[in-house]
Amino acid sequence: MPKPKVATVWLEGCSGCHMSFLDLDESLLGILEAVDLTVTPITDFKDYAFPEVALGVVEGAVANSEQLEIVKKLRGSCQILMAWGDCAVFGGINKLRDPIPVQDLLTRGYVTTESTVDGKVPTDPSLPVLLPRVKALNEVVQVEAFVPGCPPRPEAIAFALMEVVQGRIPVLPKELLHYD
Repeated sequence: MPKPKVATVWLEGCSGCHMSFLDLDESLLGILEAVDLTVTPITDFKDYAFPEVALGVVEGAVANSEQLEIVKKLRGSCQILMAWGDCAVFGGINKLRDPIPVQDLLTRGYVTTESTVDGKVPTDPSLPVLLPRVKALNEVVQVEAFVPGCPPRPEAIAFALMEVVQGRIPVLPKELLHYD
């Protein structure tokens, strides 16, 4: 049986979920023998042309037009989509910006901060547009598996990945859902 292909992305987040994945230490070697890791920030990809994969993993919330496009592409390329961490599962701390209108955020960030001199809001058309509010992954695409935590415990990530290797949709047992 061929190894399941896995693609991961890191959106509006801190990379802590991918760090938890790497924190599996020696156990990571067994997981990497069981899956074929394709597109991932760990391998420093620059292109979001996802191959067909068994599992797509998203870390981070969806906060701008580029991230929305990435998530939709990944969803279209995978059989199972998994949300890693509180940002992907719930929207996370990124949702603190939701009550503030986008234009007010940009003005504060680029024009009115105390240290800004002659600031202006960037208008380059290549920059992604901020969404009016930050969204959890399941608000924009169908998600089959959730691994909450900030960041998730490495053991929870390992359990979820090995469930996919065994052909199952991961449902974390309660002992993997507590926070240290």
